[in-house]
Amino acid sequence: VKGRFEGGQIYTPAYVARVSAMVRGATRAVTVPINLTAVWSSLQQLLQEMNGATGVAVDGSFFQSLFNGLVKEGEILGSVRAGVYWTPTVFAHAQKESVDSFFSQNSFVSYEVLQKLAIPQPKQYLQSRYPEGIALDTVFVHPSMIEMLDSAAEDAIEQKSWIDCLSVLPPFVGSQDASKLLSFCPSVQRALKSTNALILGDSCVLSNEFVKDIFNRMEKETETFILSKSAAQELHVVNEAKGRHDSNAYTQSNEVGDESSGVKSGLEKGAKKKRGKPTGNSKAAASESVPEILENVPTKSNKKNQRKNKEANASQVSDKKAGGKSGKVKEDDLNIPDEDWIMEKILTLIPDFEGQGLDDPHTLIRPLATYLRPMLLNSWKERRKTVFTENAEKMKHLLDDLQKKLDEEFLNLQLYEKALDLFEDDPSVSVVLHKHLLRTTAASIVDRLLITLDMHHKLKNGIAVEEPQPDSAALSSGDRISFAKSLDASLSVKALSVVEALEGKRVETFMVALRALVEESGLLLKNLDKKLERTLLHSYRKDLTTQVSSETDPISLLPKVVSLLYLQVHNKALQAPGRAISAAVSRLKEKLEESAHSILMDFHSATVTLLALQSAAPDDEESCASDRIMSKRELLESLIPKLKGLVLKNTEPSLAEK
Repeated sequence: VKGRFEGGQIYTPAYVARVSAMVRGATRAVTVPINLTAVWSSLQQLLQEMNGATGVAVDGSFFQSLFNGLVKEGEILGSVRAGVYWTPTVFAHAQKESVDSFFSQNSFVSYEVLQKLAIPQPKQYLQSRYPEGIALDTVFVHPSMIEMLDSAAEDAIEQKSWIDCLSVLPPFVGSQDASKLLSFCPSVQRALKSTNALILGDSCVLSNEFVKDIFNRMEKETETFILSKSAAQELHVVNEAKGRHDSNAYTQSNEVGDESSGVKSGLEKGAKKKRGKPTGNSKAAASESVPEILENVPTKSNKKNQRKNKEANASQVSDKKAGGKSGKVKEDDLNIPDEDWIMEKILTLIPDFEGQGLDDPHTLIRPLATYLRPMLLNSWKERRKTVFTENAEKMKHLLDDLQKKLDEEFLNLQLYEKALDLFEDDPSVSVVLHKHLLRTTAASIVDRLLITLDMHHKLKNGIAVEEPQPDSAALSSGDRISFAKSLDASLSVKALSVVEALEGKRVETFMVALRALVEESGLLLKNLDKKLERTLLHSYRKDLTTQVSSETDPISLLPKVVSLLYLQVHNKALQAPGRAISAAVSRLKEKLEESAHSILMDFHSATVTLLALQSAAPDDEESCASDRIMSKRELLESLIPKLKGLVLKNTEPSLAEK
């Protein structure tokens, strides 16, 4: 029997030929990969329709056997995987042509494209087909793309600029793939090795010169930020402390009596209980000057106080050093700007980052800020360290000079204060004299103290300062408040109290506030004892006598003569403004001979008249008022010898001094 036995059934050669033709036709018609089981099901259904109810059911293995034979004989072209998955040759050829065409045109192909072409292992497929290519995470690229990327990065480095590699790579390439590609770029690797470039954000190549320029510009911004933040923190602390101070001051004000009556004795007792430390700066008037030799005439008690205060200050410094390191680290961490601030400043300084191909500027700016922040922190610390070293000697010299000036000026202030006792029975004149002393000698001390403490504060914080001009003008009230608020919190509160007392009406109140500030600053205030007072009065008398002898201006001469008379009569160094000269002259009536007092009164009356004429005179020099002024000045000049004779005829020490 001629036939084919399979699956328990015998098939005639004609039937086998007919079914083989059906299998061959069906599989040749397939152009895409397919599961053969589905093809055999379709053929079984077709045979049943052709043979009707009498037809024999054909098993799928029969189709498979015929199919295998056809493949073996080469009548069907393709490949079988796992026995049932058929990929026709025409499809494989189309796959190859599609991949080759895309890769040759674009120098890259994504794995996603191969997956759509039903290539199950795209990376392995491409590596086997293109051994010279580079397999990345998401795409497969040709070496020519590395050459293009290397050239673009090299140009950016040479031009001291930057480049985002994603801007020259295909959109399928991610930042990680770009980073891997950069590792194959020879010029980029040479630049990295020689520190001429760096890579940030995986895909951005920046020239070292470009980063250095940003760093230099950010250094200035960072310094400004740190200083302003420190100042704001100090101001906040000062305002809180000032609020507490104002509250305490209001409470204490209810306990204070009448300012013009019994205040002085109580304040003097309080001042004596407090140990002083000095500070001050101002241009002293000629009548207020003290020879430099007096700086070296401290009493034994003052020397002891100085030693005690210096020892106390030394112990305070050692205590501060013990916890200084941890405190400094916390302070630096608090004041150094964070990355968000640095990012904002970078965008402000380099606005091109937002318009040169960056989809999201923060992909570069945040890594750049992270890279720059430690450098900025180290730079600030090194700069502060260098400035601290340079400023150490300046700070010492500054405080030493301040102490010397303060010793001199505060002794003068105490000397002039003693003369105010003579006018305590006349409240109106007393207020004028107190205000005058506060606006002159006391203001000079405060100005010098505030300016020097401000310089010391800046030097301590690593800020460069310029030496103050020796003949600088007096500070205004607003300037003093600004200087006071710029100091450390504890000093600032006391400095504001001094400025407030300076605007008051009593020298004693000012002295108490000044002592508190000087003590807080670590300096000393030298108290005026009997020995120093005699020395200062002698020097003051000698200097004032010289000024009177050489003075030729009648208006300037009168207050000097009055001061010298008070020194001879009362042994007091009176500092009187023009408004108080009349009262001062009147009080000398009982102490001088009638003729001498008459000369003094006549000269004072003529001086007042001359000043009134000058104030009311028109600008025309040929007017009648000009003649009257000239006449009155000639009268005063004629009286100058008599006026000088009142104080120069007797150069011996006064009775009170003896």
